[in-house]
This record gives sequence, C-alpha cells and structure tokens, in this order.
Amino acid sequence: MQMALLTAVGVGGATLFGSILGFMFKNISHKFSDIVLSFAAGVMLAAAVLGLILPAVEYGGTVGLPVTVAGIFAGAFGLNLIDKLVPHLHRLVGNEDEQHKNAKLSRVLLFVTAIAIHNLPEGIAAGVGFGSGDTSRALIIAGGIALQNIPEGMVIIGPMLAAGVSPKKTFICAAATGVVEVIGTLLGYFAVSVASFILPFALAFAGGTMLYVISDEMIPETHSHGAQRGATYALLAGFCLMLVTDVLLG
Repeated sequence: MQMALLTAVGVGGATLFGSILGFMFKNISHKFSDIVLSFAAGVMLAAAVLGLILPAVEYGGTVGLPVTVAGIFAGAFGLNLIDKLVPHLHRLVGNEDEQHKNAKLSRVLLFVTAIAIHNLPEGIAAGVGFGSGDTSRALIIAGGIALQNIPEGMVIIGPMLAAGVSPKKTFICAAATGVVEVIGTLLGYFAVSVASFILPFALAFAGGTMLYVISDEMIPETHSHGAQRGATYALLAGFCLMLVTDVLLG
C-alpha cells in the first residue's frame, strides 16, 4: 500500500513537474514537443502491452484471452464515451472556433476537465498494476505514465496563459490534474485489492484505455506538425527502452 501511495504521488507529481518546465520554457517548438511526446507514447505502449495486457492473459487462466479482449475493448469504449461527453483536449488547445463555442464556460474548468479525461484512467492503470502484486511491472507502468505526464504538463501551460488564465490559476489547474491522477491510482489499487477476481479484466481494461489514448491522441498529435519521421523513431526508442527494462527486471 505504501509503495502504491508513493507511486501515486510520483505519477501525479510528474504532471506538476512538467508544468513547472512549461513555465520555464514557454516557447517550446512543435518538433521538440512532438518527439518527446512520441517517446512517451512508445513507453506507454510497451507498458500497456507488457505490464497490463499480457499479464491479464496470464492471470485469467483458461478464460484469460477472451476476458482480456473484452477488457481492452471495454476500456477503449469507456474512454471514447467520456471523450464524447466531455470537451476534448485537442479541441480546446489552439482551436479558436471551439473556444468561441464554449465562451460561456470557464476556460480553466475546460482545460482541467479535458486533461482529467486522460489522467484518471492512466492513474487507474497504475493502481491496477500495483493491485496485481507484481511490483516490478507496476513500477514500469507507473514510470511510463509519469514520463508521458511530463511533456503533457509542459504543453498545456502556454495555451492556458495565452487564453488569459493567470499564472497562479494556471499552476493550480496543473496541480489539480495531478491530484486527479493520484485519485485514479488509489481507485485502481483498492478496486483490485478488494476484488481480486476482477484482476484480469481490470488489467485489460486499463491497457485498453492506454492504447486508446496512444492511438487517438498521442500519435495523431505527434504526426501533425511535420516531425512525423523523428516522432516515429522516438516512439520505437521509447518502446525498446521499456522492453529492455522489462526483460532486465524480469
């Protein structure tokens, strides 16, 4: 429990750390942010497959494969539903038409809600990993998510400041998104700890949410500013780094 709690704080704190970097480097080039974010996508992809999906098959026994497939699609469908109900991150950043339509709503709440779409299921994924009892794999999952949170925290600062949000409120919003991830981590951990029989489905569900974020958000974002070749190799590098780490720790 203590390790899961410390990791929850670390995963949530990674977003805050990225936000601090965002204040320091407000004019980050698209090429740099795309490559860093793509590297993080590769890390998350490996963490989802090696740390969540394959263990789900193993823990599921004779029904492991169908339960895992169902869990992956359930996670993806769940996040897709949330995307439809709540304002989406890439619709809020740099999209003047969408910002105009939501002018009556607080920009701060829009940003916080959009980022929470990603942070809550990512936190749950980290918590489920610890609930499985495999600490080494759980740390790999948490590390991958934390690494992804750093560039995410960096890139949200500039648009919020440009939208007229004060630096103080911007920092508070960044901290709030980290708290959401801490809550998600604890939810995932306690859910699996209390009902261990749902572990295979929970692992696959968390893996499905991560795959959805990578495919629907991260890869399109990193391939839309002319740095797609570098982004592709960065993704491969991130994936291979986590693969080597998993083998060495295993």
